[in-house]
Amino acid sequence: MNLKPEEISAIIKEQIKNYENKVELTDTGSVLKVGDGIASVYGLEKAMAGELLEFPGKVYGMALNLEEEMVGAVMLGDDSGIKEGDIVKRTGNIVQVPVGDEMIGRVVNSLGQPVDGKGPINATKFRPVESEATGIMARKSVHEPLQTGIKAIDAMIPIGKGQRELVIGDRQTGKTSICVDTILNQKGKDVICIYVAIGQKRSTVSQVVSTLEKGGAMDYTIVVSATASESAPLQFLAPYAGVAMGEEFMFNGKHVLIVYDDLTKHAVAYREMSLLLKRPPGREAYPGDVFYLHSRLLERAAKLSDELGAGSITALPIIETQGGDVSAYIPTNVISITDGQIYLVPELFYSGIRPAVDPGISVSRVGGSAQIKSMKKVAGPLKLLYSQYKELAAFSQFGSDLDEDTKKRLAQGERIVEVLKQGEHQPMEVSNQVVMVFAVTNNLLADIPVNNIKRFEAELLEFIDANYPQIGEKILANEDFAQELTNAINDFKKKFVIEA
Repeated sequence: MNLKPEEISAIIKEQIKNYENKVELTDTGSVLKVGDGIASVYGLEKAMAGELLEFPGKVYGMALNLEEEMVGAVMLGDDSGIKEGDIVKRTGNIVQVPVGDEMIGRVVNSLGQPVDGKGPINATKFRPVESEATGIMARKSVHEPLQTGIKAIDAMIPIGKGQRELVIGDRQTGKTSICVDTILNQKGKDVICIYVAIGQKRSTVSQVVSTLEKGGAMDYTIVVSATASESAPLQFLAPYAGVAMGEEFMFNGKHVLIVYDDLTKHAVAYREMSLLLKRPPGREAYPGDVFYLHSRLLERAAKLSDELGAGSITALPIIETQGGDVSAYIPTNVISITDGQIYLVPELFYSGIRPAVDPGISVSRVGGSAQIKSMKKVAGPLKLLYSQYKELAAFSQFGSDLDEDTKKRLAQGERIVEVLKQGEHQPMEVSNQVVMVFAVTNNLLADIPVNNIKRFEAELLEFIDANYPQIGEKILANEDFAQELTNAINDFKKKFVIEA
């Protein structure tokens, strides 16, 4: 192939014209040591706290310790292929997760990557996992109820949209069940739910997902899973990733319910990371900023003002206690951050009172403003009657001859306990709850034997639904329903067959 000199010069001129002098400036460092999911990197003077760092083989880490000549990073992937002297690059991005409607119905890991085998998630928006909580002026006080569908909670420890209510108790007392039931009860209520599993067994997470699928709840739920087999940094990131996904919906005027299951394991994962990063240990070997770890997470739950779209995030953090010790370090921390707690007791659980809620120590600091008006009216005396029954029951063990008044109160208390019992994954509509609370507080069940109450409840609600549908409407509209409901209950009692 013979090229003429003028053709050669034309090609050279063309190449000179298109030549760009590109110098890529990247801030790099080198690995000093790596192991246990922690890397010490020399250099990277300009790295930011929480920045994503790129290691060889597309493995990422997160900068946490910023020292004078070194950066301590936690690995967000497998560190077995990384060795001393490897080059580490800054990405310039804080750790972020995909957000938006595309995430709904999916099971993802702490970085928002799908782990449910249903193909990729084509999300177009991202949010940083760490962001500042909404300020005071942007908030509104909690005033709308978030129905859990559980009588004992909606009547005595009500939860409102934008509230943070702690679910606390020993292991195997039904903490996760209460939260899963609350998610199931949001069906058709236009609330997006996020379930964050931290340090759980994979089989447990799989069970929760199948329960949600059976109840049709995965249509409005995101599951963020950081199981026990995953590294401490991924368990540490999971709740922040979950709340970042929730904030996207909240700032678009939607209501979100987020469950953190559980923050005890979250604190343990953070302790592991901190000790490996050589941060000084404090009480129970937790680092000094373990309070800030949870306060900055739970403060992001909020009820936004009307100007900002009136969206909300309601948080249900779970804490596992050891032997009922509520005064341990992590439980006291989280109790002081949240707006109340639902305390579950093993004694109640094993004696068949489920949900095993102890109304004595459980409290909602939002109270009646998170209840519909009808429920507020009928549930007022419930807690008092319950606690009086508890006291009387303790004393009546010693005395054999009891006066009539005491016997009546004990009988009513037994019926209250029976009415508040509820099967797992059987949330109840609030109008039906009001009917039962009204019946028991007004002593309309006095002549029904305790062992017949469950059947009485089921049949009564069917009867009212068929013959007095207007009562349910009046309850929801806060119209006067007391006389009509009393008549309906008395009417039904005539038809009810008591079984021995």
